[in-house]
Amino acid sequence: MKAREIFLSIISWLSLAIILLGVSSLVVFLFMRGAGSLNANLFFGNTPAFDAIFALKPVWSGIWPAVAGSLLLLLVTMIIAIIPGISCGVYLACFASVREKNYISTCVDVLAGIPSIVMGLFGLELIIVLRKTFLPQGNTCLLLAAFCLAILVLPTLIVSVRSSIEALPSRLTLTANALGMSHSQCVKNVLIPIAMPGILGGVILSMGRAMEDTAVIMLTGAVANAGLPAGLGAKFEALPFRIYYTAAQYTSQEELARGFGTALLLLLCSWALILLARIFQAHLTRKWEGVKS
Repeated sequence: MKAREIFLSIISWLSLAIILLGVSSLVVFLFMRGAGSLNANLFFGNTPAFDAIFALKPVWSGIWPAVAGSLLLLLVTMIIAIIPGISCGVYLACFASVREKNYISTCVDVLAGIPSIVMGLFGLELIIVLRKTFLPQGNTCLLLAAFCLAILVLPTLIVSVRSSIEALPSRLTLTANALGMSHSQCVKNVLIPIAMPGILGGVILSMGRAMEDTAVIMLTGAVANAGLPAGLGAKFEALPFRIYYTAAQYTSQEELARGFGTALLLLLCSWALILLARIFQAHLTRKWEGVKS
C-alpha cells in the first residue's frame, strides 16, 4: 500500500509539473512576442485616444473596436445567460426530484459536450430559418452571437451553481427548518447567500469562456473591419476573431507582433476576471462571516 501511495504521489507531482511547465511556457512566449506591442498605437493606431474612445473618429489600424465589441458581446451574453443558468442550478440543487436531476443533468452534460463550432453552425442555421419565415431582413449580428455564446456557457454556470449549493453542510438546512423557515425561505435567505462566492466564481468562469471563444462568433457576426459596434443587430469586431484573422492574414512581422500583443491582452483580460472574482469572493465570505473589510 505504501508503494502505491508513493507511486500515486509521484504521478500527481509529475502531472502538476507538466501543467505548470506548459502554462509557463505559453505565458513566457506570449510576453516575449507581444509585450513590446502593448501600447497606445496597438489600441488606437493613428487616431487620438479621446476621439477613438468617444467614436469621434474611426479606428482603422488599432484594436479598440475589437475591445469594445468584445466587452459589449460579453455584457449581452451574460445578461442572457445569468438568470436561466443560476435558476437552473438552484433548482437542481434544491428543488428537483431524483428523476428530474438525472434527466436535466444528462441534458446539461450533452450541451457541455457540444463543440463550439457546432454552436456557431446552429446560430447560422437559426438566422437562415428566421429569414425564411418571419424575419426576412435578419442577418448574423452581435445579438445572435451573444445568444449562441449564452447557450454555450450555460453548462459551466449551471454546474458551478449546483456544486456550490450542494457542497454546503446539511446542518444549515436543518437549522433553518428548526427556526421555522420554509424550504424556499431557507434557499433564498441561507443557502444562496452562503454559496454566493462559488456562484460568483461560476459566473466569472462563464465570462472567461464567452470572451475567448472564436468558432461561434466567426459564424454569427464577427468580421475584421466593422468599427465600433453600431448596435445589437450589426456586425462587430472581437478580440478572439481579430487574433484569428491576424494569424491567417498577416503580411509583415510587425502585423504578426500586433497579433501577439492582442493575444497577450486577451490573456491579461482573463487574468483580470479571475482576480476580480477572487476579490469579490473574499469580500462576500468576510461579509457573511461578519468580518469588516
